[in-house]
Amino acid sequence: MRPAALVGYSSSSEEEEEGEGGRRGGAEEPPRASSSSGGGDGGVAAPRLPVPDSVLNMFREQEEEVVDDSSKHGGRVRNFPHERGNWATYVYIPYEVQEDFLELLDLLVSHARSYASSLTAMEEFHISLSQSVVLRYHWINPFVQSLKEHLASFDRFFCLADQVKVYTNQNKTRTFIGLEVSAGHFQLLELVSEVDKVMEEFDLPTFYKDPSFHISLAWCVGDLTGRLKGQCLQELQDIVDRFEDSAHLLRVQWEQIRCKAGNKYFSFPLR
Repeated sequence: MRPAALVGYSSSSEEEEEGEGGRRGGAEEPPRASSSSGGGDGGVAAPRLPVPDSVLNMFREQEEEVVDDSSKHGGRVRNFPHERGNWATYVYIPYEVQEDFLELLDLLVSHARSYASSLTAMEEFHISLSQSVVLRYHWINPFVQSLKEHLASFDRFFCLADQVKVYTNQNKTRTFIGLEVSAGHFQLLELVSEVDKVMEEFDLPTFYKDPSFHISLAWCVGDLTGRLKGQCLQELQDIVDRFEDSAHLLRVQWEQIRCKAGNKYFSFPLR
């Protein structure tokens, strides 16, 4: 049996209320047509019925308008502009954190803020297997089906992510502190190879050459690599190395792969 199912939606009650309310306000019955004088049947034209709300709202997800406002999400800037019907999509392995990991995260971020005060800790953690790409709405299901077929044969495996690194995004508008994978790199490359085949099938960009697989821990706006590399980076690595049982804590078993497309989440369990 091939695994993969839609596991959830992230929803916004405000968006739902706005979408439904905006359409119900104008669904009034039009006036009756005036009767014709002579010719034909001579009857009164039947009134047109209003379109049901269920029909009007069928494709609301594709049509919702999004206005970019970087002030609402920490100053972050989109890598590509939002267009109606386009869904930002990426493939990743989720990391379910433990309490000890959050303790280590707090130590690292607190220390790094002495070099870059604007650092913000991540709220969710994962290893990316693709770039963020744009899918048209009607391609989401075929894309997910292709992923399911390409990933169905993979088993669960372990990684060790224990090397502190500093990264920037492609256009250097954000800087990240992450934990780089030092063991399990080969298995991740095999997964990326299959994800890349799906990307090529849909004429989308493949993943980076010679990727540095990592779990991002914190981020800030701008290119602050000059502040965070060197002494700061070495001090952060010392914190990881001295942290109690860090070798066990940062040895992670990966059990599933996920794809996020807009507000939809799809899961592909590993065998």
